[in-house]
Formats: sequence, C-alpha cells, structure tokens
Amino acid sequence: MCAVTLVDRDRQWFKAQRGINVCETARDISFCTHAIRSTEPFLVPNALLDGRFANSPLVTGAPHIRSYAGIPLMTPDGYNIGSLCAMDDKPRAFSAAEISILQNFAKLVVDELELRQVLSTDQLTGAMARAAWFDVAANEVIRARRYDRALCLLVLDIDHFKSVNDQLGHTAGDAVLRQVAQVVLGQLRQSDVLGRFGGEEFVVLLPGTVLADATLLAERVRKAVKQASYPGHDALRCTISIGVAELSPSEERIGTLFERADRAVLQAKTNGRDRVEVSMADTGQTKLQVAA
Repeated sequence: MCAVTLVDRDRQWFKAQRGINVCETARDISFCTHAIRSTEPFLVPNALLDGRFANSPLVTGAPHIRSYAGIPLMTPDGYNIGSLCAMDDKPRAFSAAEISILQNFAKLVVDELELRQVLSTDQLTGAMARAAWFDVAANEVIRARRYDRALCLLVLDIDHFKSVNDQLGHTAGDAVLRQVAQVVLGQLRQSDVLGRFGGEEFVVLLPGTVLADATLLAERVRKAVKQASYPGHDALRCTISIGVAELSPSEERIGTLFERADRAVLQAKTNGRDRVEVSMADTGQTKLQVAA
C-alpha cells in the first residue's frame, strides 16, 4: 500500500493512494502525524509491537497496517505538510535502497504540489483560483453526501466595484480586492475555502455548516468588509452583497448549489446591495436576511 497524505489540524487526507479505500482519517490515529514531526524517514517495522500503534483502528482493522515507512513532505519554506508513505500488511524492515527511492519520490511530490499551488491560487488576492476551487468543492459535495454532513456556500460580490476602478484607478481596485479577501479570510475557519471567481466576485465553501450558521457568518463578513479600511486610500469604503445556499437532499453537484447562491446574491444587489439573501432550497426563492 502507498499514499500521499496531507495533514491538517484534525484530519489526515489521502490525496493519492493505492491499496487503501478511505479518503481521510482522524489525525490522532494516523502514522503520518508522527512522520511529519521530523525531517528524517519515519519507520515502523512491526506496528503490533509498537505501543503507539498497536491499538490503532488502522492496525486492528482495515487496512491492517503492520509496517510503515513515511517520508515527510517539506515545503521550500521548511514546513512539513504531510508524507509519502509505503505500508504493508506484514511486518517488514525497509532497506536503505527502498527508503532512498521513497525520498526521491517525495521530492517529486513536493515539486508537483508547489506547481499546483501556483496554478490554483489567485496571485492578487491569495484566494483559490476558480477551477481549483470547483475541484475542491466538488469533492466536498461527495464527502457531504457520503457522511451525511451539512454544506453551505456563500457568493460575495463587491458593490459598485466598477466605479472604484473608473474613479480611482485599477491600483485602488486591486487594493480593494486584496483587502476584501483578507477581511473575509479573517472570519473563516481553517476548513472553509475562499475562492475568487474573477472580477469582484468571491465564493466561500463552508463544510459541516448548516444554513443558520452560514447566514450568521455571512452577516459577520458583510459587517467586517463595511468597516474595513484600505491603506493608501483613507476615504475609501466598500460594501458587499452576499448570497447563501445550503446543499439540499436532492442536490448532487456543486454547480446547482452555486447557481442558487449566485441567484441569491443577484437578488441582494437588486434589492439595494450591502445585504445578505438566503436561497430557500425547497421553493427556489430567496429570503432577505439583512438589509443595510
């Protein structure tokens, strides 16, 4: 068995795997949590004889790991974000040659991740680029369906953004985009995903979030943006309109969820801007949440 894993605060994600039939596990039972604590290969010849893992569900149950070799995936700035690991359902000692091969592959993985990071990030705002965001969102819809989890989406549109560019220039417009992105990020959890759809429109994916909580978050974001200042443009103030939608039992694709949230933000702009509109899945209508 082999895998490329990324480790966040609570979970281990299998970004690529062979011989393993899960896409994530809790971090506290993962071998890779131990692997990323060092710059050296992490080796477990026999998990049944290792007190750290003998009672792990990954050992006592599927995939019945008995031996493990993990190479930390270190970014150029020195952070271990996951591991490239090889596992067996039998005890074994990994040879120096095998470890060397794994280390070489780990370098390739890091190079590929760095390239994808450049391609998947909007360079102006730091938000995720549109195509990459849709890929993440599509996987979250699958995960929400599989584990019966809530999932919500916000679509945010900066009000009167064209007038900022026309009256103050594109430098001011860029400052607005950067600052709005940072303000929004400041209101989000680590698991939430901010994307930029081009122009003045942003999207936020909220895994594990019900509609009521997503709506409260949208209002906090709206207020934070309204109160934000813009370095070098002291007199400048901006507002945003927000559409909110929750994945309904009948929806299987991110596209339909996005369309409902997008209709809601258009309704917010039609109704006067600087407000939150909530898409009601059962009727297809929107409900005004907050008016400025």
